[in-house]
Amino acid sequence: MATGSVNPFNLSDSEEEAERRPDEVAGTERSPSDGAPGPPSTNPFSPQADAEPPVLLLSSNRTSPSVEGVSVTAAAAAMAGSTETRVSVDVIAAQLLRDQYILTALEFHTELLEAGRELPRLRDYFSNPGNFERQSGTPPACKDQVLGPGGPLNRAGSISTLDSLDFARYSDDGNRESDERVAVLEFELRKAKETIQALRANLTQAAESEVPSQERKNFKSSPEIQEPIRPLEKRALNFLVNEYLLKNEYKLSAITFSDENDDQDFELWDDVGLNTPKPPDLLQLYRSCGSALPSPRDTKDVAVGDDADGNLFTQESQRQLHLSQQQQAEVVQELEYQISLLNSDKLTLTQHINKLQSEIQSLKRTITSPPPTTLDLGSNPKPFPLSSTPPPPSLDNGQYLDIRGVSEPDNAPVAAATLPDPSPGPAPIQSPPHPKLKSKVPVQFDRPNRKLSPAFQQALLSFCRMSSDSRLGAEVSRIADKEESVVLMLGRCLPHIVPNVLLAKREELIPLILCTACLHPESKERDQLLHILFNLIKRPDDEQRQMILTGCVAFARHVGPTRVEVELLPQCWEQINHKYPERRLLVAESCGALAPYLPKEIRSSLVLSMLQQMLAEDKADMVREAVVKSLGIIMGYIDDPDKYSQGFELMLLSLGDPSERVVSSTHQVFIPAFAAWSSELGCLQTSLIPSLLTRIERLLQQGEHGLDEHKLHMLLSALQSLIPPLFAVVIQNAPFSSRVRLQGDLPHIEVTRFPRPASPLQDVATIVGSRETLAALLLLYDHQLEHEGTTGWDTLLWVVNQLLPQLIEIVGGINVSSSTCVHEFSRFFWRLCRTFGKIFTNTKVKPQFQEILRLSEENVDASAGNGILTKATVPIYATGVLTCYNQDEDRKLLVGFLEDVMTTLSLSHAPLDSLKASFVELGANPVYHELLLTVLWYGVVHTSALVRCTAARMFELILRGMSEALVDRRAAPALITLSSGPEFSVRISTIPAFGTIMETVTQKELLERVKMQLASFLEDPQYQDQHSLHIEIIRTFRRVGPNTEPRFRDEFVLPHLHKLALGNNSQANENKRMDISMQLFEAYSALSCCFISEELMLSHFLPGLRCLRVDMEQLSPEHEVILSSMIKEGEIKVESRAIGEAQGGVSIAASIVGEDAKTKFLSKMGQLTTSSAMLANVFQRKK
Repeated sequence: MATGSVNPFNLSDSEEEAERRPDEVAGTERSPSDGAPGPPSTNPFSPQADAEPPVLLLSSNRTSPSVEGVSVTAAAAAMAGSTETRVSVDVIAAQLLRDQYILTALEFHTELLEAGRELPRLRDYFSNPGNFERQSGTPPACKDQVLGPGGPLNRAGSISTLDSLDFARYSDDGNRESDERVAVLEFELRKAKETIQALRANLTQAAESEVPSQERKNFKSSPEIQEPIRPLEKRALNFLVNEYLLKNEYKLSAITFSDENDDQDFELWDDVGLNTPKPPDLLQLYRSCGSALPSPRDTKDVAVGDDADGNLFTQESQRQLHLSQQQQAEVVQELEYQISLLNSDKLTLTQHINKLQSEIQSLKRTITSPPPTTLDLGSNPKPFPLSSTPPPPSLDNGQYLDIRGVSEPDNAPVAAATLPDPSPGPAPIQSPPHPKLKSKVPVQFDRPNRKLSPAFQQALLSFCRMSSDSRLGAEVSRIADKEESVVLMLGRCLPHIVPNVLLAKREELIPLILCTACLHPESKERDQLLHILFNLIKRPDDEQRQMILTGCVAFARHVGPTRVEVELLPQCWEQINHKYPERRLLVAESCGALAPYLPKEIRSSLVLSMLQQMLAEDKADMVREAVVKSLGIIMGYIDDPDKYSQGFELMLLSLGDPSERVVSSTHQVFIPAFAAWSSELGCLQTSLIPSLLTRIERLLQQGEHGLDEHKLHMLLSALQSLIPPLFAVVIQNAPFSSRVRLQGDLPHIEVTRFPRPASPLQDVATIVGSRETLAALLLLYDHQLEHEGTTGWDTLLWVVNQLLPQLIEIVGGINVSSSTCVHEFSRFFWRLCRTFGKIFTNTKVKPQFQEILRLSEENVDASAGNGILTKATVPIYATGVLTCYNQDEDRKLLVGFLEDVMTTLSLSHAPLDSLKASFVELGANPVYHELLLTVLWYGVVHTSALVRCTAARMFELILRGMSEALVDRRAAPALITLSSGPEFSVRISTIPAFGTIMETVTQKELLERVKMQLASFLEDPQYQDQHSLHIEIIRTFRRVGPNTEPRFRDEFVLPHLHKLALGNNSQANENKRMDISMQLFEAYSALSCCFISEELMLSHFLPGLRCLRVDMEQLSPEHEVILSSMIKEGEIKVESRAIGEAQGGVSIAASIVGEDAKTKFLSKMGQLTTSSAMLANVFQRKK
């Protein structure tokens, strides 16, 4: 259909329009896109002259094959009358009805209705059903009626479908009907393609005209004003940019660009605009930018011509100046409406073309299929020669056998010879068959010796209930004859199968989906299948995710890195923010599983960024845990040194995660992988470890007023995880590394040689390659250290000369009272010494500590010597270095060190915090209890009372976790020995230890011995005036009273507290009286939470409180109020027990009868400024 033909249905009979445009000259129309003159436009919907080029607006799915005749006739009539008065629409309608162009008239009627201008003639004609009755006795499939103009309208004459054609109904010659049917369908297909080409061209030009001509004129007259980009230009530039990105391997940018322009198909230039010439690529445009390139505006269509002179443009400009703003708005609105109509027609025609192509292919298969029998109506039937080869079946995007074709007559060669030439449109692209796939030999069937006509045969078979009209019926009726056909069939069927499978069983579809996605030739189908795979299960469990990941890895191995990047990664990216954590977990795990199969650029850019985003933003612990593991895998495959700093930040971010699961995975996977990469880059000793040490130093400096122990633990744990890779670097870069021989008998590596690794990645044998390699390296390592030294061994010299001194300096600045810091650094040094071995510890580590500590008798009074002994260096050296090995010489060294520290600190009157920290850290392990008792016995028998006093105080720290047998055998005798000494200070120092025994031991004999010793302190006259002894005893009773045996509390603690309270009433020294009173108040507050019998309540507890209240009335009135409340509660409790003893014993604090008393007690307690220990014990439950 020529673009310059005139559509007579666009002529208007409107007198108003004729008056509105009196100056219009026929044949002087200007194209809206290039300004070239063209045929006149008389569309009544387009008052603007350049709004739309005249194109035949007929949809092929509603037009008979004789539309060309209508177009030519109408065009001639319009041209003949162009110099006269316009032809009215009623005349055109009458001519169409008279010449029986019924469908054209119907189209004309429809367009007039849409424009709001109904024509009575057409309305009356199409509303009368008598005009469309079929004449009886006329076959509906007759070709003459289909193409002929005379006679009533056939119901399906112009668009014959597979359902409307019945070949065996009116003829006994099946070949003839097949031939006619193919000819009709191919003719209609050709006409439909021509019509859709014209409609698309019309749509393209209409899109070009969206910028009004007046605006374009302004832009041309003012070059400094940038003309806004038009839709067609934007789509063309988008296509060229995408083409440039793909040609130059900017695949990620191309993917992003395509996603941002999802309304455009970058694989087809015709999507930009049909009949629009494709310009050169961007590179050619850039190279030719200096020369004048012919623009699409300046090109002319050879079928239209360009014979007008320049005055046409002047006339056009004058006409444009007279258009009002309202008319321009109406034109734009009308253009948009027509564009929507054209888009709708385009979609309809595309669907119709696909249907016609399917019918033609189906008919060809029917004609060319091998017949079951060969019927000869004029002679006896002859058998089919076995040597002849029937024609091969046709292909439908793969080989198929149509089970409906087995009943067709054997006229395939004749039909193939009489088929018309196919339409000039592009043939469907078929993927080449795999070289290993072979066509199946056509199946031959036994032919019966019958003389049935083909029509009768087909009519007979029609009684078989088969359904091929639906989608599923069409798939069932076609059986794949080759392997590639199976893939195509699966690609069509799987999207319909998956939603109907139970969620619990959908993983069974994974192999089918993956195989089809691997082998399918169409990229869109593959994307759909992979989308189904990732959305197969709503919330996949662990086993289902493993199946999907296994399939993804298999897919990646099969298709290669390019398709993994293009097809699999977009599926991961789409679900990175899915609302279900199981789906995000699948994405995180997929990134790690696919890492080995991705291009290296994508590994270090897109995938790394995806995981970083998920680690920082995802709220689910299990997702972040999987992200950390996948990051570790990425670190094992990344080879871009520029990403090192990003990896370091990711390591710190993972270590600081609030979830223990994430932190654990960081130590198990991420840090070993990142350390391995750092070792390859040479950054482990020069960057990674020094960076962590710098952060630790800065943290300790900032923590003088409050240390962030959590962050310190995070950094030190990271350092611990770096010890195995550090040792691997040392032995692999040693002078002996070239002499490693794996032949011969290698010594077996002891199980306890290395600390137990947190994961296989932290195993030194895994890092160096194998246990045999490690055994050989260790043998040479020990020999080198013991006999040859460290000369030329740069990696080990860095550890000795830089790492160890810096660590010891850091340790010296730690606050010894922070048990967490001491414990963390102790564990670090322990792992360091165990990993580097005993020879290294004895020759390199211990000498540096000993040089710092300087434990000699000459330096006892030196301030420098005492200063370092009070720091955390002492407990860290004792518990982190000296405990690495447990042989006799090692234990003796530890014992001697502790004895020297205890002696030095005691004689110099220095704080004992460092010694206490050592005993607490060692006492937590029962292995060292005997060793600590040996050290304390040294202090018990020491000649200095200061040392004995220190030893007595150390007993309290180690007795809690000690076995009763060891307490009875060694600890209690040593304490009794100390309590029998001549110095009161030593005796008083043993009281807390005796209290700890009463609190933790259940052996009666031992408890009696301890009670007798404490009773001697309280009842012996020589201790009557020992104020410090009484303070220590009361403090001990407060601590052990709620937790000790009830019998010991009832028979010993409460009576002696009563005696002490009573004796304090007669204390003359007010300061001593106040000290005793405060200690008694805290002790009674702690014991008030215990169950006390009525007898003890009346005999000791309440009298003791009354005595204490007497002191508090004079010394501390605020405490006196609380004591009065406690006494009142006790009295109420006693009275209530007398009334109902069956209710059982309840603690005083938990059984307050009066709410007023309870409120008063609590409010007064809140007003007091008492120690935290007392408040903690007030509400401590009885054990």
